[in-house]
Amino acid sequence: MERLTQPEEDALRALWRTGPGFVKDVLEHLPEPRPPYTTLASTLRNLERKAYASAEKLGNSFCYTPLVSAEDYQRRSLGALVREHFRDSYKELVSFFAKEEKVSAADLQEIIKLIENQKPE
Repeated sequence: MERLTQPEEDALRALWRTGPGFVKDVLEHLPEPRPPYTTLASTLRNLERKAYASAEKLGNSFCYTPLVSAEDYQRRSLGALVREHFRDSYKELVSFFAKEEKVSAADLQEIIKLIENQKPE
């Protein structure tokens, strides 16, 4: 899927909170400073064009519905990050955070326990 700009990602997050909604509904779920109505309308049309949302014309307005769940978006985004910045290696990602002191040895031990306790599917 096509990469999102920050305003598009913000609008998608607001759309997840809103559920199906109109521009004004999404606007209410955005943090301050909120973009102008017309800017958000364009951003939501971009999300539709990029297949992250669908739009249904109701009267003079469009009702937008997210097509991608938050979990799926997170999975895809993290996968792209690992591919582009860590040579497709989650080991390098974890190593990076350890070197940057963003994850402690205790955190790593807990992660190891989680991995070891995974049930085979």
